[in-house]
Amino acid sequence: MMHKPTPKLIALLTAAAFFAFFVFGFTDNLKGPTLPALLADLKLTYSQGGTILFGAYVGFLLATLFNGILSDVAGKKAPLLVAGACLALGIWGFSAFSNAGLLTAAMLVVGMGLGSIELGGNSFIVDLHPERKGLMLNWLAVFHGVGSMAAPIFAGRMLEAGQSWRAVYRWDWLLVGLLLAVFWLVRYPRPKVTHTTKINFAGLRQTAFTTEMGWFYFAIGVYVAVEIGVAAWIVEFLQKTHAQSVAASTTALSVFFLMVTVGRLAGSFFIERLGYLRSVLIATTGAGVTIALGVFGPSGFSFFLPLSGFFASIIFPTLTAEVSDRHQENMGAILGLLFTFAGVGGMLGPWLIGVGSDLWGIQLGFATNVAFCTLLALAIIVLMRFKSLERKSS
Repeated sequence: MMHKPTPKLIALLTAAAFFAFFVFGFTDNLKGPTLPALLADLKLTYSQGGTILFGAYVGFLLATLFNGILSDVAGKKAPLLVAGACLALGIWGFSAFSNAGLLTAAMLVVGMGLGSIELGGNSFIVDLHPERKGLMLNWLAVFHGVGSMAAPIFAGRMLEAGQSWRAVYRWDWLLVGLLLAVFWLVRYPRPKVTHTTKINFAGLRQTAFTTEMGWFYFAIGVYVAVEIGVAAWIVEFLQKTHAQSVAASTTALSVFFLMVTVGRLAGSFFIERLGYLRSVLIATTGAGVTIALGVFGPSGFSFFLPLSGFFASIIFPTLTAEVSDRHQENMGAILGLLFTFAGVGGMLGPWLIGVGSDLWGIQLGFATNVAFCTLLALAIIVLMRFKSLERKSS
C-alpha cells in the first residue's frame, strides 16, 4: 500500500502516465511508415526488416520482465525513468546506423524503453484507480492511440517533403526529452513500509504460473502479434499490393490508430457491463473478419484494414484489467510477466509476417494476422470456460 495521495496529485500522476503512453504510441509507430524507406535506402529484404522489428520486441520483453520486479521494489516511477534513458539512447543509434545488425541492436534498446513505459504506465493507473481500472486503463490506451495516430501523419508528411527516415526518428528526441523531465520531477508516493512491499516469490510462483494464467499470457501475446503486425506492415502491404502512394498508405495507418482510439473511447463505456472476457471475444471476432476482408477482398475493401483497429482496440487494456482483478499481491511482477508475453507476441508477429512475405508474397505474409486472430479467439473461449468452472465451484 502507498500513502494515499491527494486528488490533485492523483490527477497529476494520471496525466503523466497518459503523456508517457502518448510518447509510447508515437515512438512505436514511427516504424511502419518509415520501414519502406529504410528497406529501399539500405537495400534490405523483408526478412531483414522483420528481424529489425524483432529486435524491438526482444527489448520490450526484457524490459517488462525485469521492470515488474523493479516497480515493486524501487517504486512505480523507476521504470519510467528507465524508459526515457533507453528511448534516448536507442533513437540515437537507430538514426545513425546503417548495418542491419546494429539497427536491430538499436531497436532492441528502443524496445526496452517502450516496454518500460508499458509496465510503468499501467502500474500507475492500477495503483491510482483501483475502483475504475477497466475504464482508466482503456483511457490510458486512448493516449497510446492518439500518439500512434499522430506518428504516421508526421512521418508521412516528412517523407513526402524529402526528409530521410533517419530525420523522422531524430525529431522524436524532443518528446523523449520531455518524458524524462516529467518523470524526473514528478513525485510518486512511496509505499508504506510493511511486509507487503517485499516480493513474495513463493506466492508469485503459485499465482503467476497456473494453467489459467498461461492462457492469459498466450492470449495477450497473440493479440500484440496482431496489433504490431498490422501497424508494422500495413504501409508496405498497401503500397505493394494496391499500389497506394506514401500519403495514402501512411494515412491508412493513421486511420487504423484513429479507429483504435475511437474504439477504446466507446469500449470504455460497455466493457464493465458486458464483462471483460466476453467483450474481448466480440472484439477479436470483429478484428479477424475485417482483416480478412481487407487482405483477400478486392482493392475497394482495403478500408477494412484500418477499420480493424476499432475492434482490436479494447483487447489489450481489457485483458490487463481482467488479470489485475484476479491478483492483488505482487501486482507489478504479475503485470511484468503479462507484458513480457505481450513482448513475445510483438517480437514474433512482425518477424513472422516478414519471413512469410519473403516465402509466399506480401499478401499471404500479411494474412498471418487472420491466423493470429483465430488463435486469440480460441484462447478467450478457454479462459471463459475456466471462469465458468470457478463460478460453479464457489
